[in-house]
Amino acid sequence: MKRNTFTIVIGGLLLIIFGLLLFVFQVRQSEVAVVTRFGKPDRTKTEPGAYGRLPWPIEKVHKLDQRIQNFEDRFEETLTPDGYNLLVNVYVGWKISEPELFFPKFANGSIDEAEKSLEAIVRSAKNEIVGKHPFSHFISTNPDELKFTEIENEILAKVQQQVQENKYGIEIKFLGIKKLGLPESVTQTVFERMKSERQVLVSRIENEGKEQAERIRSTAERDSAKIIAEADAQATRIRGEGEAEAAKSFAVF
Repeated sequence: MKRNTFTIVIGGLLLIIFGLLLFVFQVRQSEVAVVTRFGKPDRTKTEPGAYGRLPWPIEKVHKLDQRIQNFEDRFEETLTPDGYNLLVNVYVGWKISEPELFFPKFANGSIDEAEKSLEAIVRSAKNEIVGKHPFSHFISTNPDELKFTEIENEILAKVQQQVQENKYGIEIKFLGIKKLGLPESVTQTVFERMKSERQVLVSRIENEGKEQAERIRSTAERDSAKIIAEADAQATRIRGEGEAEAAKSFAVF
């Protein structure tokens, strides 16, 4: 009798567990769930917890990673408006913001498919923005000419606009230039340009030094002449006073 009771209890527990697996699913903190009914999106669950569902094949639960995803585009050549080829590599951080748009757009919510589409958008935006900035905004001996932050913000804004217009259900969290390089054919030209810029800077500093030295020398000579003139005047005055005193003494004698 006890054995039958134990068997019934175990069987009941197994039925409960099986029922929970069929009719309940769990969403973790880092996940978002899309529930499809007969293959079509029916509802989304973005908050962590347990939720009810109908058993397969009526409903199926697809869980998507809601954490920030990172990827990089290709390190490839991009042309600046002044005719220089640059090798630019961009990194991007993004996350799923609207599961109901993201899931049907990318083959059951495939992260890989989303990044393929996103890479094309990033490449297009990068080429467009880099094509608006001269070479000196990327590489220059003058820090005031460098515009890295502005360029990154422009690419980010362009990518965000394209993603929103295409209704990808994606939020771009950050974007930046990771690596910048020069093709071998451009390297020598750039070095010569940088050398020329340095030489111009050296010549300017030398000329400023010469002008300053000349001003100092002129000031010193003027001050020297003034001091000598004042000393001569003082010596003449003292000599006159001495001769006057000597004349008085002669008169007494």
